[in-house]
Amino acid sequence: MGGVRVISNQPRGRRQTAIRLFAREFYESSLPDGGQGEYDPRFVVTKLGAKVNRMYVAGVIERLEKRDTERGPMFSGAVRDPTGLHLWSVGSFRPELHIEMEELVARFEGGDRFLMACIGKSNHYTTEDGGFRCRMQMEDYAIIDRETYAGWLVETSHHTMRRIDALSKAQSAESTDANGLREAGVPKDLIDGLGLSMNHYGEWDPEGYKVGVLQALSAAEGRVVSFEEHEANDMANSDVEPQDNTPEPEVQQEASESGPTTSGGGDLESAVLEIISQHAGAEGIDYDTIMKHCAQRGFTDEDTIEDTIYALRDDKCEIMEPRFGWFKPM
Repeated sequence: MGGVRVISNQPRGRRQTAIRLFAREFYESSLPDGGQGEYDPRFVVTKLGAKVNRMYVAGVIERLEKRDTERGPMFSGAVRDPTGLHLWSVGSFRPELHIEMEELVARFEGGDRFLMACIGKSNHYTTEDGGFRCRMQMEDYAIIDRETYAGWLVETSHHTMRRIDALSKAQSAESTDANGLREAGVPKDLIDGLGLSMNHYGEWDPEGYKVGVLQALSAAEGRVVSFEEHEANDMANSDVEPQDNTPEPEVQQEASESGPTTSGGGDLESAVLEIISQHAGAEGIDYDTIMKHCAQRGFTDEDTIEDTIYALRDDKCEIMEPRFGWFKPM
């Protein structure tokens, strides 16, 4: 395909090095840093102390769509690695990527699924209720093969375990200032980030991140042999039932009896609550799976569905969001 690019992890000029990290480490972050001056880089500091300005991620394409706005077309998508979803967007200010994105949207909507590596800048915003949301602004991408993806999984596992090891040393340090972390054996490049991280996140156990590394290495060893199995394994690891994109007959019948299919009225609210109640596992049900179920029931306005989800969470307190993008009944 003409849109395939070669991605490099080498910094160019004064650009920040792109950090390899798994989805869970990024979306569980809630600490911004930097950006005081006009040209100062802005970071998202993860719980493992990574200061993320630019990031290099990869996974199976999970979502890809185009939206027309007053400023021009915008694209959003997500790739799934063994720990969760990397959300990314291509803004109207990146017209050089738009033709290629149009081609990818056509492939995706035609049922094609592929492995994708993405490089871009970390982005965050705060919601009206004070929630912290992370995603990536795409700078470049490549369609990759399984061997390249396996290499990314191994390298990202190595970087993640290095940060976990540094966190363990930092947690045993006598103080969290630079001298204390240095004396505890924390690598020089992680001292600043871990100092900020420990002061913000406090004490916590990174065991879940270690499990993610094991899942990634298992996939890299070839135990995941197809896209379908990759997705099924990820869902199983999160106690979430894997979903087929093909609507089931009973779901289609239910949609025909439910009245309006695109409004945000009571029917949609009941449907969303029922989907979350029926399909949430121990960690809940993720945002994209809720959207899939809603589409199967005939609800297609994603903005209205999203408003309904957060109304159930914030106004009616009938659901909770135990971690970013995952929902379960109260």
